[in-house]
Amino acid sequence: MGKRHLAVLILVLLTLTACSISKTDEKKIRDIEFTVLDKEDIPEEFTLRIEEAKEEPVKLSYADKGYLYIARGYGVKKTSGYSVNVSRCYETEQRVHINTSLLGPGKEEKILKKKTYPYVVVKMEYTAKPIEFD
Repeated sequence: MGKRHLAVLILVLLTLTACSISKTDEKKIRDIEFTVLDKEDIPEEFTLRIEEAKEEPVKLSYADKGYLYIARGYGVKKTSGYSVNVSRCYETEQRVHINTSLLGPGKEEKILKKKTYPYVVVKMEYTAKPIEFD
């Protein structure tokens, strides 16, 4: 029974050690330079993927010619006037983090009663790291 307890203790310690290692991953290495694209500047193949999925919230990425394109959409809205803001984009040891938020229509804005599909696409240098949408 003593060996069994020791084995369980070693397993617990290894698990805790692994958890602490993954926490160091979350330290920001650098901010990533990115460009928010106009719809006409989005690669056609990626635009088609976004269009197919736009009814629901989407988190997509696409790599092409040394660049990474990241899309964040918020699904269908019943009126016009929505936009998407990118507040942060940075890199950690293991991931690319991107933080976006949906902005509602402004008080001064004329709002139309029509379906819209607010989303944003950013372009940055290619990385193979997974993307974390914050």
